[in-house]
Amino acid sequence: MRPMFSVKGWLLVVLGAFTLFYLAVWLSAVVRKRGTTRISFIGIGFITNFFDALGIGSFATTTSFFKFWKMVDDRVIPGTLNVGHTLPTITQAFISIMIIEVDAKTLILLIISAVVGAWFGAGIVAGWSRRKVQIGMGIVLLAAAGIMLLRLTGAVPGGSEALGLSGPLLWAGMAGNFALGALMTLGIGLYAPCLIMIGLLGMTDRTAFPIMMGSCAFLMPVSSARFIRKGSFDLKAVVGLAIGGIPAVLIALLIVKSLPLDYVKALVIIVVVYTAAMLLRSARTERQQSTVQQVSSPAEQG
Repeated sequence: MRPMFSVKGWLLVVLGAFTLFYLAVWLSAVVRKRGTTRISFIGIGFITNFFDALGIGSFATTTSFFKFWKMVDDRVIPGTLNVGHTLPTITQAFISIMIIEVDAKTLILLIISAVVGAWFGAGIVAGWSRRKVQIGMGIVLLAAAGIMLLRLTGAVPGGSEALGLSGPLLWAGMAGNFALGALMTLGIGLYAPCLIMIGLLGMTDRTAFPIMMGSCAFLMPVSSARFIRKGSFDLKAVVGLAIGGIPAVLIALLIVKSLPLDYVKALVIIVVVYTAAMLLRSARTERQQSTVQQVSSPAEQG
């Protein structure tokens, strides 16, 4: 007798349950705070998630928009990215898991590893000070730019035609996705480094899409729930990212499907490096101001 659901089918059922859990948490936060948004946030959500669905990633580009126009407090950028991009990412995951072939065991174990990593990471990052977030995000964005550059120039070798992993390579993939899940809560996207990791482990690049999108779709509701509970996000921004992001994902995956993106990726690298420099500069400025205040306070008291 043929089973009612395949392994992928059950995975999608579980993802649906995660989605309902996240919607309940997300909507309660929006209703409780009477959240609204602005057209600028919706536009950013559309642009960043469109290219996210094509494999570029959305965290670095969204951070660049936020920093350039000073739209969101640096301290809450990591939480805003995770909370705002969750629903578009879940949409990506449903589509990619259904249409792209990948070994089910590899897919599930790498997703679980990313979720566990995100759970530990979000609990730490949500309580960080603004300066610590600025420094942390500045460093990881520079790392992300380096990864993108390696990928663009072909310095990192591509994968083979393998659809899954086994033995030591599977353990290496699980360890790598655990680390990427933890780093994602700091605001570094999982997509670019996951694409490179999949290639280095010998799998075909196409299999990275259900792995990275599925990983993010499962880990982001978990990490986002912790950010929401601690209030570490900008409500107007997350509503706009979600509203603009979902139709962008549908257009990118179901209509456009692929584009010659080398020039876009090169532009993204430039923008990411600029944003990282802005964050590190802000952290340095705040430290200098804090030092001046500490020095002047005793003098003022005397």
